[in-house]
Amino acid sequence: MTKRPIITLPDPLLRKPSTPVERVDEELRILIDDMFETMYDAPGIGLAGVQIAVPRRVIVMDASYRSADEEGGEAPKEPIAMINPEIVARGDELRAHEEGCLSIPEFYAEIERPGQITVRYLDAEGKQRERECEGILATVVQHEVDHLDGKLFIDYLSRLKRDRVIKKFVKAAKGEPVA
Repeated sequence: MTKRPIITLPDPLLRKPSTPVERVDEELRILIDDMFETMYDAPGIGLAGVQIAVPRRVIVMDASYRSADEEGGEAPKEPIAMINPEIVARGDELRAHEEGCLSIPEFYAEIERPGQITVRYLDAEGKQRERECEGILATVVQHEVDHLDGKLFIDYLSRLKRDRVIKKFVKAAKGEPVA
């Protein structure tokens, strides 16, 4: 497994829709392993292929994961990989959760999303799956699927807040001082 660099705002690749995976093979499983390595090392609870500059429709997550620092010891891992995920149903009840993103480091905001979803996807063996998700797992799946569509969690903020965040990251990318 190889830890890969995570791209950050304002990289334009983050705004481009990812292409569907055509074939589940050993090369894709290596990519998935690298994505898990990168995600856990960051540390994060979700990662989309596009975040490591591979714009293919693949996401990894572990909504139960907390770093050893947070828990006072390593928490058991519950990794989930989804290939070509598609949200096929959304619950009516909204749930607010403070979200962050490895591609927008050190920025967090309360985002409202459906608290329950159903997602259809291929697993790492190429088998069709469907999973009911609720709570934090529903939030993570929606956040990562948004990445595959070129959408970021800051897009749910007011235009003013979103523009401030983008401006901050553009300045940082140019090496300008950030207030």
